[in-house]
Amino acid sequence: MTIEEMQKKFSEVFGDGEASGSYFSPGRVNLIGEHTDYNGGHVFPCALTIGTYAVAKKRTDDRLRFYSANVEKTGVVECSVKDIEYSDAYGWANYPIGVVWALQTKWGKTFDSGFDMLIWGDIPNGSGLSSSASLEVLTGCVARDLFGFSGLTNQDLALIGQYSENNFNGMNCGIMDQFAVAMGKKDCAIFLDTADLSFEYAPIRLDGAKIVIVNSKVKHSLVDSEYNKRRQECTHALQQLQTVVDIKALGDLDDETFDKYASVITDETERKRAHHAVYENQRTIRAVAELKKNHIEEFGRLMNETHVSLRDDYETSCPECDVLAELAWSVPGCVGSRITGGGFGGCTVSIVKDEALDAFKETITKGYEEKVGKTPEIYVVEIGDGAGKIG
Repeated sequence: MTIEEMQKKFSEVFGDGEASGSYFSPGRVNLIGEHTDYNGGHVFPCALTIGTYAVAKKRTDDRLRFYSANVEKTGVVECSVKDIEYSDAYGWANYPIGVVWALQTKWGKTFDSGFDMLIWGDIPNGSGLSSSASLEVLTGCVARDLFGFSGLTNQDLALIGQYSENNFNGMNCGIMDQFAVAMGKKDCAIFLDTADLSFEYAPIRLDGAKIVIVNSKVKHSLVDSEYNKRRQECTHALQQLQTVVDIKALGDLDDETFDKYASVITDETERKRAHHAVYENQRTIRAVAELKKNHIEEFGRLMNETHVSLRDDYETSCPECDVLAELAWSVPGCVGSRITGGGFGGCTVSIVKDEALDAFKETITKGYEEKVGKTPEIYVVEIGDGAGKIG
C-alpha cells in the first residue's frame, strides 16, 4: 500500500481530507542475544526495511481514532484522549493508545486535542519481528510531530514504547525491540548493553551472504504465553544468586562465575533459565567480536548455539521452529540459523551464502511442508534506518 493509497483511505475512513503527515517505523530482527535485554545483558538487533506506516492528522476535539488497513474488519477504534484505560475492546489499538497514555502519565505531555491515525504494515502478524514495538514507536513519532514534543529523542520514544507495553498492555518486555526500531541505522546492527543503554553501531558486512528470515506461520501471543513467566523465573534465580555474589543482574556474570555459584539456585528450571541468560550474554559479546574480525562462520556457529539454548534451557522455541533450524543447518552454505524474537512461534533468522540461497529456499520449503504441513514464508531482508517522519 503506497502513501498515496493510505491518504485516500484516510479520507474515506475519517472523512476530513488528507492527513497532514506520513511516518514509518521498521520491524526488527535480533541476530543474537535473546532474552538477555531484561536480564541486564547485551543484544545485537537491526532494523529492517519492512515495517509499519502511518498517516495522521490532529483533531479539534478530544477524540483518538485509529484504523488499520491490515485488519479492516475491526473498523475505527475510538476513545477520548482523557482518562485513558486499557480495554479488550480496543484490540490492536491498545498499543498506540498505551503510548498516548504513557506520554501523559509518565512523561507529563499535554495533548490539547486528539488525532486520527491510519496505519498499514508489511510485517507478518505474529512473526516475532516486533510489529507491536514498531507500532508503539510509530505512535510516538506521530505524537511528537503533531503536538510539538520536539524535546523527545528517538531513544526517548523507545523508552516510552517499552513503558507503555509493560504498564498498559501488561507485557514485561525488555528494551531491545523498541530500541532497535527507534535507533536503527542502515546496514548496521546495534550492539546494545541493556544495563546502561550504551551502544555502538556495528556495520554488517556479510561479504557474499544474506540475512534470511523464515516465518514458521505459527503465530505467538507473548502476553498470553509464558514470556512473563520466564522473566519471573530469572528474577527469582537472580535473587538467590545475590545471596552469594554481588551483582545487579544476570548479565553481570560470566560463564565461569555462574558455574561456580549456580548450585545456590534451588529450582532446576530456574537454574536452566539463568544458565541461558548468562551464557547467551557472553555468547553475544563473543559473536560481535568475531563479526568485527569478519569471522562470519564463527558468528554463525554461535547463532546455532543460541537456538539450542533457547530450545533446551529457556524452552521458548517450538517444534516448528526447531524443524526450520534443523533444515537450515543441513544446507551447505547456511552459516547459522536460530529462532528469533520472544519465541513460542514466529521466525527463524539465518545467514546464508549467496550461492546457497536457492538450495536453502528449496530445502526449507520442501522439508517444512513434509514435516509440518505448512508452507513457510521466506524473506531475504535488508537492514534499514529507524523510525521517523517521511512526508
